[in-house]
Amino acid sequence: MARRKKIYEGKAKVLYEGPEPGTLVQYFKDDATAFNAEKVDVIDGKGVLNNRLSEFFMTGLMNIGVPTHFIKRLNMREQLVRQVEIIPLEVIVRNFAAGSMAKRLGLEEGTPLPRPIVEYSYKDDALGDPLVPEEYIVAFGWATQQDLDDIIALALRVNDFMSGVMHGVGIKLVDFKIEIGRIWDNDFMRLVVADEISPDSCRLWDVETGKKLDKDVFRRDLGNLTDAYTEVARRLGVLPANSAHPKPTLIN
Repeated sequence: MARRKKIYEGKAKVLYEGPEPGTLVQYFKDDATAFNAEKVDVIDGKGVLNNRLSEFFMTGLMNIGVPTHFIKRLNMREQLVRQVEIIPLEVIVRNFAAGSMAKRLGLEEGTPLPRPIVEYSYKDDALGDPLVPEEYIVAFGWATQQDLDDIIALALRVNDFMSGVMHGVGIKLVDFKIEIGRIWDNDFMRLVVADEISPDSCRLWDVETGKKLDKDVFRRDLGNLTDAYTEVARRLGVLPANSAHPKPTLIN
């Protein structure tokens, strides 16, 4: 394959110029980071698993009418996506108190919330991705009030879909974060779910035991991260039930 032009490299993925105008190739790395890259490691097989899991979730969302940037998976580590203008926000949906919310409010982790809560953080690692209110977002021009209304509607649809899928395989969707991008068709702008949806961007707990099956395994040194992600993939049917390692056994 000819050498492709690198467009952007983040903590967990690399974006390359795509084969057609308006497309990108998204490559999933094995790098794991936590606490805004203060903790870094390479986790063998993580990129393969996240590629397949993100494909699974993005495809499922599109099947119920939620627009995403995903086009197709190209191979074990790469997928073809639409080029979008990323809104500089992480959109966080919380169903249970955990992580920073639990610390901020003094809540016990796992406390059910009265309803799903949508929060926003400004995407800037140097600042620690600070939480921002809607007033800041509109005032600084990161998104309009109409954009925010549409983003909340998208985020809650993603939450409904993800919660149902996970509950069906005995996993509690505690919280997750997504990114939203703008796609322009001439003068018409659409908002789509972009980036990825994977255990890197969700908190997933076993319903029966409370065992963590997400990046908190890495953040809190709770075991092998690849094993946790593999368990999620097996339950969802992305991996064969008897597979021992994600690399040679992925279903095409």
